[in-house]
Amino acid sequence: MQPSLLNPAPMAPSSSTQLHPLSLLAQVSSRQATGCLQVVTPTNTWLLHLDQGQLTYVSTVDRAFERLDSHLRRLSVQVPSLVSAVRVQVRLLFEQQATTATADYHAICWLVEQQHLHPNQASTLVETLSKEVLEAFLDVRQGSHELIEGNSLGNAPRYCQLNLRTTVEECYARLKQRRNGLSQLNGGYPRRESATVTAAAPAVTGSGPSLQTGGIKPGAKAHYTIACIDDSPTVLQAINSFLDDKIFSVIMIDDPVKALMQVIRTKPDLILLDVTMPSLDGYELCSLLRRHPDFKNTPIIMVTSNTGFIDRAKAKLVRASGYLTKPFNQSDLLKFIFKYLN
Repeated sequence: MQPSLLNPAPMAPSSSTQLHPLSLLAQVSSRQATGCLQVVTPTNTWLLHLDQGQLTYVSTVDRAFERLDSHLRRLSVQVPSLVSAVRVQVRLLFEQQATTATADYHAICWLVEQQHLHPNQASTLVETLSKEVLEAFLDVRQGSHELIEGNSLGNAPRYCQLNLRTTVEECYARLKQRRNGLSQLNGGYPRRESATVTAAAPAVTGSGPSLQTGGIKPGAKAHYTIACIDDSPTVLQAINSFLDDKIFSVIMIDDPVKALMQVIRTKPDLILLDVTMPSLDGYELCSLLRRHPDFKNTPIIMVTSNTGFIDRAKAKLVRASGYLTKPFNQSDLLKFIFKYLN
C-alpha cells in the first residue's frame, strides 16, 4: 500500500534543500508522531520533541543555554531562589552537554528537583521557550530533517503538552505581526493577506446564476457534474439547493467509504470534499483520488470548519485544489466553483 497521510511512510533523513516548516509540521501532526524531529539548517539544529503529535519541548543546539539563562534572569524577579550562583551552577552542570537533544530540558528538571522552581513555573517556562523557538523555526527556508522516533525526553517529567495546531497558529500570527512591523519600519508596507471567507449561515436565496452572470468563460461546457462528499445530509441538501440544476448536476455522496467508486464511475468535473468524516477522512480520500489517473487534475475543494495553518498545509500535502471554510453562503460556493471550473 502506498503511503498516505493516514498511513505515512517513515520520515527518512532528507538532504539539505528547500524547507516548508508548515508542511513538515502537518506531516508529524497527521501521523501523531512520538520522538524528536531534528531539522539541520546552515546556522543551527532545531529540536522538536513530540508525544503523539503534541509538542512537549522545542529547542535548538546553538544558544540553548543563552536563551534559558535569559529567561531565568527575568524569572528571578519573581523567584528569589534563582540567584546568580544557581544560574551559573546550571550552566556548569549542563551546558557541556548542549550537543545532546535534551540538555537544557534536563537543566529545567534539575531546577525543579532542587526546589528552585515549582512545577507550575517550570511548565510556564517550557511553554514560553518552546513557543519562542517555534516562532523562529517557522521562518526557516532551507535545511534537512529527520524524525528520530521514540521517547526523546527519556524519563524526564513532562511539564506541558502543547497542541501542535493551535500552537503553530499562535506562533505564525506573532511571526506575521513581527514581519509586518519590520516592513513598516523599513518604509514598506505589510503584505496584504487574502480575505477570509465570510462565515455566513447558509441560506437558500433563489436559484443560482445563469451562464451569463455566473462567471464561466464563453465557450465553456454548458453543464457540469459536481460530486459532493459529506456525511451530513443537511450540508448535502444545502449545497444541492445552492447550485442551479440548469448548469449543474449534483451527485450527493454521504458514505466516504463508497465515495471512491462512485466518483470513479461518474467522473465529475469538480469534487467538493468534507474533511471530517467517519472511517475515511477527506485528506485520505483526496490522496486516493489523486493517485487515480482520471483525477490527477480534477478540481478537489476541501470543505471544512477547521481554518488553521496545519489544516491548510495538510490540504496542500494531498494536492487539494482549494479550501472552502464552513459555514458558507451561496455566493461563496459559486465563487469557488467558477474559479476552478474556469
